[in-house]
Amino acid sequence: MANHPSAEKRNRQRITRTQRNRSIRSSVRTAVKQARTAIAAGDAGAAERVRAAISALATAASRRVLHKKTAARATSRIQAALAKLS
Repeated sequence: MANHPSAEKRNRQRITRTQRNRSIRSSVRTAVKQARTAIAAGDAGAAERVRAAISALATAASRRVLHKKTAARATSRIQAALAKLS
């Protein structure tokens, strides 16, 4: 329980940031999952799904929701899987 005004403010900020980060992280996971599913199925639109996933990963990394190397690693793996498909 916060006992000082500054601690109460930090708690409000924490709640706001957590909600924002959760939303971004969820959209990234969805995009990556859709890309992997499209690659596994061999869909014609797999390249478009991969582009959307890469964009979502880059956005999350720039907003510091994900570490930049985590995003880079995921991007690399998705691109490698797409290249193997082609």
